[in-house]
Amino acid sequence: MLSSQQQIIGRTLQWLGSDQSVWLCTILKTWGSSPRPVGAMMACTPEGDLIGSISGGCIEEDFLDQLRNGQLKQRFHEEGSVPFVVKYGITAEEQARLKLPCGGQLHVLLEFIEPTDLNKGMFARLLNALEQHTSISRIVNLESGAISTADESRDDAVVIQGNQMSHSLSPMYRLLLLGAGDVAKYVAEMARALEYDVTLCDPRPNYLDNWEVEGVEKTSRLPDDVVRERFSNPYSGIVALAHDPRVDDMALMEALKTDAFYVGAMGSERTSAARRERLPELGLSQEEIELLHAPIGFQIESKTPAEIAISIMAEVTAEKHRARRPA
Repeated sequence: MLSSQQQIIGRTLQWLGSDQSVWLCTILKTWGSSPRPVGAMMACTPEGDLIGSISGGCIEEDFLDQLRNGQLKQRFHEEGSVPFVVKYGITAEEQARLKLPCGGQLHVLLEFIEPTDLNKGMFARLLNALEQHTSISRIVNLESGAISTADESRDDAVVIQGNQMSHSLSPMYRLLLLGAGDVAKYVAEMARALEYDVTLCDPRPNYLDNWEVEGVEKTSRLPDDVVRERFSNPYSGIVALAHDPRVDDMALMEALKTDAFYVGAMGSERTSAARRERLPELGLSQEEIELLHAPIGFQIESKTPAEIAISIMAEVTAEKHRARRPA
């Protein structure tokens, strides 16, 4: 499973590679209740093949209608064959027609991207950066439509300065789960739905044999090696669920020294206190230990594996968004 941004960039590159032009739509601003956030994208060929979303479906239908009747191409030429902004939901009548929430408005940038070697190269670079798990921005000259890239990560998904739009693209977030159990199954399913790339690690013999969640990679390698090699950047989270210090602590001693946006361990208050007493013996400083979320998850009096998983993923999600906010 790929993130929505990676899917759209990848499909756009495929279309350009087969010498098809592509309409690329990017949400610039929203007001009121909006079904999709700033920076969300949708790509479409002139024949109507579409990927991504900028609303709950009604704006997409309106877009396809204008594509089929030639209004989009006409508007593009009237604007001087450069990117232009379409404002949806300006009037109450349009909000009702497009089924937008009361007061909801969207400003969407439309680009007509032709299959030139330069554009193919730019989208190849974007896709490669996302596949390599590094952040990158797509820079669009609003006066010419020229596209370039910048190796940078911005707090805001979209920034417009003068005649230039910078659209920050983030790699897919990864989640490493330690311990093949029922809680891990529910966490993995929820994380997949939230567009995480999920790996389950358990080095104990036979623990992985009957554990299966579609789309989740399984490994019996040593946890500290897995953390060090693949889960040490700000787009990674580590969730210790094994209830076995031989597994959990091995991962934590490495994870708490990384830039991972989240490190948590399941256990009671007593178990968590005992863990914090053990961790200095593994070479961790008090400052590093304070980064640990334990007991794991929001305290919602959860008892069943599914409820515990909800509390965990709620906390992981909150930490992901907190880490992305400007300091």
